[in-house]
Amino acid sequence: MKNVPLIIFAFLCLISCGKSEKDKVAAPVKKPNPVVIEFGFRLNDFDVVHDTIVSGDTFGSLLDKQNIGDAKVHEIVEKMKDTFDVRKIRVGKPYTMLRSKDQSKKLQVFVYQPDRTSYYVIDLRDSVRAYKKIRPMSLKRRTIACALDGSLSETLERQKVHASLATDISKIYAWSIDFFKLQKGDRFAITFTERYINDTVYDGVENLEASFFEYKGKIIYAFPFKQDTASSKVDYYDEEGKVLKNMFLKAPLKFVNITSRYAKNRFHPVQHVWKAHKGTDYAAPTGTPIMTTAAGVVENTGYTAGNGNFVKVKHNRTYETQYLHMSKILVRRGQRVSQGDVIGRVGSTGLATGPHVCYRFWVNGQQVDALRLKLPNSEPMAAKYKPRFLKEIAPLKRELDSVAKVKLNM
Repeated sequence: MKNVPLIIFAFLCLISCGKSEKDKVAAPVKKPNPVVIEFGFRLNDFDVVHDTIVSGDTFGSLLDKQNIGDAKVHEIVEKMKDTFDVRKIRVGKPYTMLRSKDQSKKLQVFVYQPDRTSYYVIDLRDSVRAYKKIRPMSLKRRTIACALDGSLSETLERQKVHASLATDISKIYAWSIDFFKLQKGDRFAITFTERYINDTVYDGVENLEASFFEYKGKIIYAFPFKQDTASSKVDYYDEEGKVLKNMFLKAPLKFVNITSRYAKNRFHPVQHVWKAHKGTDYAAPTGTPIMTTAAGVVENTGYTAGNGNFVKVKHNRTYETQYLHMSKILVRRGQRVSQGDVIGRVGSTGLATGPHVCYRFWVNGQQVDALRLKLPNSEPMAAKYKPRFLKEIAPLKRELDSVAKVKLNM
């Protein structure tokens, strides 16, 4: 019995040793910091400062804060003046300073980015060197097909497409689609290319290759095409080679609501009497740009008690248009204007209950309902170009239709 305590002690030692080996926790291994390469430098090797040019900043003042004397700054500016004009740095543009990691924090490299696609490097190590770099740009192509849900911009945003594409589409279809009348569920498909910086940073839409829109039960295609390959002019045509562009835009505003139509007898909201309304009212916020719907010459501008500030444009011997209730007139009598030019701003001058533009249309001196007109097209495609056009669009149309069939069951 005298050996019992010794036996128990030995047993407990064995258990303890076994447990410590089994349950031993490995010490955490510190992961190295990821290597960051930017502007051609390994940023891990520097004390990095990212900042933005603010009002009052100059190249000299930025370097002066890094304890670089005026004489040295002048020397740097002189050496790099043929590569980088320090007077062109602009407020809001980003810059980066790479400094030594020791206690001195000595400035080694200064990088200025005038835009997303390029940057200037001023390398102060050893001797002063300045050079410009262009970031590699790539284009990626894709086709989307979806149904309208909300505005065109909102629908495209859900497809992760830059908002500028909605503007481009509205211009292309401005003569064939009244965007005020698009409805939820209307279907469309678009093939386009997008720009990427360094293959990763999205930089917007480069161009549109093909599209179709469902409008009032009809599919309207749009394909860009140069009749003369030596020319830079691009027009858009449907799948049969008919030009989409009409002589007149559908409306003088973008993305607004029709609040009152042409009518032979309408109760006037200000005068409280029944009278003819010989125009179409488009409501929009005060200051919204008003466009001339076709090229022509400004025939008259001015103010009357009923019309408020107005502009009248003569397009040819047959057609005239007038734009009423402007807050501001931006053209003068006798001025030549092109289709889509901004000629004024929406207001509520004259007899108006709120901001809008009343759009009036004359044919051979008689006021007519612009929404009911079958307006003339621009010059059609020359017959000699049509075979080339049909050959070029065939694969684009097949692609659009194929994606639409899968995504939209069309």
